[in-house]
Amino acid sequence: MKKDRIMEILNDWNFWGKDLDVGIERAGYLKKLENLEKTGQVVTITGIRRSGKSTLMLQYIKHLIEGGLKKKNTLYVNLEDPRFTAELSPELLQNIYEAYLEFMEPDATPYIFLDEAQNVNGWEKFVRALHERKEAKMFVSGSSSKLLSEEFGTVLTGRHVDLTVYPLSFREFLAFNGVEIKDKMDLISKRVKIRRLLRDFIEHGAFPQVVLSEGKREILVRYFEDIVGRDVVERFRVRRAAKLRALASYYLTNVSSLISFNRIKKFIGLPFNTVERFSYFLNYAQLVFFVKKFAWSLKEQEVNPRKVYCVDTGMRNAVCFTVSEDLGKLYENIVLLKLLQDGHEVYYWKNKGGCDFLVKKGRTVGEAIQVCFDVEKEETKKRELGGLVEAMKRFKISRGLVVTEDYEFEEKVGKKRIEFLPLWKWLLE
Repeated sequence: MKKDRIMEILNDWNFWGKDLDVGIERAGYLKKLENLEKTGQVVTITGIRRSGKSTLMLQYIKHLIEGGLKKKNTLYVNLEDPRFTAELSPELLQNIYEAYLEFMEPDATPYIFLDEAQNVNGWEKFVRALHERKEAKMFVSGSSSKLLSEEFGTVLTGRHVDLTVYPLSFREFLAFNGVEIKDKMDLISKRVKIRRLLRDFIEHGAFPQVVLSEGKREILVRYFEDIVGRDVVERFRVRRAAKLRALASYYLTNVSSLISFNRIKKFIGLPFNTVERFSYFLNYAQLVFFVKKFAWSLKEQEVNPRKVYCVDTGMRNAVCFTVSEDLGKLYENIVLLKLLQDGHEVYYWKNKGGCDFLVKKGRTVGEAIQVCFDVEKEETKKRELGGLVEAMKRFKISRGLVVTEDYEFEEKVGKKRIEFLPLWKWLLE
């Protein structure tokens, strides 16, 4: 591809001669990128398709420019631009870089952003070369399935720091809907609107474009097909695509439930090893997450059933048959996503009773969380508290949390303090 043509394509995506619409700022992620850049390593941005990785890259470029960086010292390359796809190769990356240097003549170390880099076989070597020669500050985005591959780990071992981008948090979701929470009084005064928006958050999910668009269900179904089809079936060359789609639908239908590969193999008609392999493909694409039972022994963690969760409750609702009883499970799924977004290491626990989430902090278990949609029924409350208190005693936790629909209270069970907090309020803490 000739350099003039390359620059014509790049000009459409860069700030060199114009301002670009970068959407609503995701300030938390921008701060994280700023901190990661200071490490001097390659910054990799991973996350499920349509979570906002590309927009975040453009937002960070704008942030850099507003901070005084000259526009010509930035380069953004969209490797999903159809004008590039016919010639994707390491040679194309080198040609893009040389065209940029020739035409833009950067006068400082440039910031280079490669978006969806996994589309180019061998991209890692190009990135490593520029990084080792200290020619550029490198930012790379793509699906986790490729960026966490063995080849990536071999070529860039010790040279990269990672940021995982999720669909919107509830606070971001409110901002996208024009609601900003500045302080506790703001939280109280906007309580009714926040609770109404929580229902939308659970029903339609938090993919940025879905939040801003009509026809949400149609968009979510298309996202699901793209994730399964392009990020799993095509990328891993899966031959039994229909079976993989059935497995994905099964997991989304059964969010917040214990699953066993042995049981699934009978239901779905696949060998154990295939179910296991397909499940990890779906996990690498970040469509689903598996939470293990807490145990000090890694072997015990592996042999016990896992709990499955999905990346977005809206997508789950769009592609699966739902019933009213699912609301408690969707609440639990929302809690898991918040814990992951906050960077926590999460497990479930089960003995005589059960605890939905144990949060591991360092070498100890620091937090126990139970999700109980309706605590009005005394029998339900007793059962949920029993499992929580059992976990608190086992791991010497003095204060536990029960996430509810709208019940807020604090009570003591023996020497243990239990805080009941509505989901909407806990999400905004």
